[in-house]
Amino acid sequence: MEETSGGFIDGPTTGPVLPMFIQLNARLVEEDDQWKEVSRWVKFQENVEDGGKRWSKPHVPSCSFSVFSGLRHELENSPVLLNAKGSDINSIVDEVMNTEEAAYLDTREKSMIQGLFSQGVKHKMRMNFARQISKTSITGRHPSDTSRHDSGLDREDDVFAEEDELEDEKAHRKSAPTTPEMKHKNSLSPVTKVRHHSTANQSPSRKISYKDETLKFREYNLFSKKVPKDAEAANIQVATCSFLSRPFFAFVRLENPIVLEDFCEISKPTRFLALILGPPGSSAELLEKGRALGSLLTDQLFCQLTAYKAQTKSALISGLETYISELTVLPPSSWDPTIRLDPPKSTQSIQTRLINRTVLKKRESMEDNDEDNDDKALLDFYKEEKNHGEDDSLQFTGRLFGGLMADVRRKLPWYVSDFTDAFHIQTLASIIYIYLATVTKAITFGGFLGDITDGLQGVLESFLGHLLAGGVFCLLGGQPLTVLGCTGPVLIFEKILVEFCTNYGIYYLTMRLWIGLWSALFCIIIVAVDGSAIVRYFTRFTEEAFAALVGLIFIAESLKKLFKMGKTYKVHKYFDVDEMTNEEPCRCSSPESGISIFDRLNNSTASQLKTLHSYNTTTNGTVLSTADIDWSELKKSECEAFGGDLSSSCKYSPDIFFLSVFLFFGTFFLCTSLKKFKYTPYFPTRIRSLITDYAVILTIIVFVLIDSYYGLATPKLIVPTVFTPTRSDLRTWLIPLYDDNSPWYVYLLAAIPAMLLTILLFMDQQITTVIVNRKEHKLKKGAGYHLDMLIIGIMMGVCSLLGLPWCVAATVLCLGHVDSLKMDTESSAPGETPQFLGVREQRVTDICVFLLTGLSVKLAPILKYIPMPVMYGVLM
Repeated sequence: MEETSGGFIDGPTTGPVLPMFIQLNARLVEEDDQWKEVSRWVKFQENVEDGGKRWSKPHVPSCSFSVFSGLRHELENSPVLLNAKGSDINSIVDEVMNTEEAAYLDTREKSMIQGLFSQGVKHKMRMNFARQISKTSITGRHPSDTSRHDSGLDREDDVFAEEDELEDEKAHRKSAPTTPEMKHKNSLSPVTKVRHHSTANQSPSRKISYKDETLKFREYNLFSKKVPKDAEAANIQVATCSFLSRPFFAFVRLENPIVLEDFCEISKPTRFLALILGPPGSSAELLEKGRALGSLLTDQLFCQLTAYKAQTKSALISGLETYISELTVLPPSSWDPTIRLDPPKSTQSIQTRLINRTVLKKRESMEDNDEDNDDKALLDFYKEEKNHGEDDSLQFTGRLFGGLMADVRRKLPWYVSDFTDAFHIQTLASIIYIYLATVTKAITFGGFLGDITDGLQGVLESFLGHLLAGGVFCLLGGQPLTVLGCTGPVLIFEKILVEFCTNYGIYYLTMRLWIGLWSALFCIIIVAVDGSAIVRYFTRFTEEAFAALVGLIFIAESLKKLFKMGKTYKVHKYFDVDEMTNEEPCRCSSPESGISIFDRLNNSTASQLKTLHSYNTTTNGTVLSTADIDWSELKKSECEAFGGDLSSSCKYSPDIFFLSVFLFFGTFFLCTSLKKFKYTPYFPTRIRSLITDYAVILTIIVFVLIDSYYGLATPKLIVPTVFTPTRSDLRTWLIPLYDDNSPWYVYLLAAIPAMLLTILLFMDQQITTVIVNRKEHKLKKGAGYHLDMLIIGIMMGVCSLLGLPWCVAATVLCLGHVDSLKMDTESSAPGETPQFLGVREQRVTDICVFLLTGLSVKLAPILKYIPMPVMYGVLM
């Protein structure tokens, strides 16, 4: 390893896995003179309480300011080994004893210090649990053993425990220092009690030593899941010894970490070891110093810049001084040191701390040194990802298609990982959630298009448009987290276009085709000249305003749908229950106007004709005119289709409306609650994460079951079942390039509205993509604005040729997609809220979503059970 002049290893960005596990063990001669675990840290501090039976709640560590000053003094005048070669605790202590700073100790004192570590820490807190684990591995146990154990006859565990304690005591006498206390114990040591037991039926596996149980405890210790996978450990050993007349301190960093099984409760290799020894009566001071050192090692900046990198004692002390300068001091008159601070929901970021350090050093006019350079290098590394205004993908290259080529080079190395990164259970939850949201939106906008275009575009065309445009985009696009769909601005443009074509006698689909082709050309031109780079000038206000507008449109549409249900399923206002016997039943009668379906067959809708055909079939084909209809026997839907008159009581169906309101708001609130379930204390972490990931699916299942229980005719999710154009009598799947009734120059003039459409698409697509690529989402695979725009332009032309809706990035669906793929830390320190890591960037979810959307025709038998109010609640 190379050393810098300041005593630091080069490369500030290559750091250890943090936070590390820190354990404070104490052996106090004033008590039982045995090693015990006193405190531990992962990020926050936990202390052993209630006589060693339980751990305290995690809390923010706090120490007096003077302790850190004393710690600095100890580091200056005590042994500090920064590349120790030891392979076990004895060889490490030997290295410490051979340092110049330890020369004042005589041979006897050094030998006694060595003997302090002949015994390990006894984990008595979980001993019963460890014994239960060991018992489960015993085979061939006689059935009567349980009753013997319950009655007090099974004493094997006690025998072996006592034998182990005797062995430990002998070893302790042999290796422990000859203190007055130990002399007194030796003189009063009782005669060993020998108990006779029959061992004829004993299995060798029953003889489990205390050490074996401790190892078993370490193996099954669930606390290890709270520590990052590849993190290391630090052990702080505090002891009071009667043979010492003054405190002894040593700080050791191992060149190669080793597992100290006797002194660490989890199987993590120890990188740092601190020895804090002192005479009897100084236990409180030594423990306070040990906890201060433990708090110091929980600091990420100190560990990364100093503890792991320092190559000289002065560099270590300099890092401590920097840490001390950042401490916050609480006045003793306003603070009780015994009060424990609960862990905060968020802490100061590394970047903020580095910036504050830089400002402080400039203010103090400190000279630059290598540590300052490391601070600056780490600050550059920890800077949050660039704003989109500084994004490399939004720079003008000055070359034709230069931005597109840069996007391809940027995204190509990630292409394989875009598929392999999808192998996670979270992906399945995201697929189901986004599919249901997409198919609901496709049906909603398909219905709107059907009303606007008189069926020339409908729900089936909407499905195929999503399948084709969305499928190609997620396969080849630059940002696969983007979800395409029909949007409100495009729908408004379609409405204006239909009205224009109707007023001037132009065939709508052909005019739309030419507008789409012109728009595709304009999109390609934008890509060629790096036009997407102007997105860098969009401000955060623009993004927020656009996102808020789209969000309000979705909320308004959902509430509008619910309000429309109130008109369809009317509530009988001011209804007196006592007057129920006087209410006339719902009846159908012949139309008073005398005009029925037979008088307007040519103007009847496909649904009305289908109802008439079905009714005629049930009556064996005898209904040929109005006179053949038995109006009093018709169903409500048949009466409406045939043009009959319904009585006033037929207008009211309050049960359906109020159940729809319940389903709508119930879905919204339950889904919102389950989305936040992983932050609650209920159930294990993995189960909470699963519930959060599958919040939408679980909510839909719950309210589908509620709806099925009541069996009311709430409006259901209806999808086409036949793969033909909505108006197959008026159009085919391929749109003609010209219309005999329209002059040729109309198709050239189509470039004008195409330019407006291109601006609309550009704003919709790129603002949504900017929102997806925000730095707070912590995306790692880069953006592809030019590539996205190219795919959108090409698919505009293809969808225009096939008469399918134009699809562009849908803001709400994109944000939902990103939210469903967010990743949190799998291991979090006790008391710490799971930290956001980033988003699972992959292409599989979108591919599956759009394939399922295109195949929804085949899923109609399943989807028909989902009430529309539930889907509107999901969308909101």
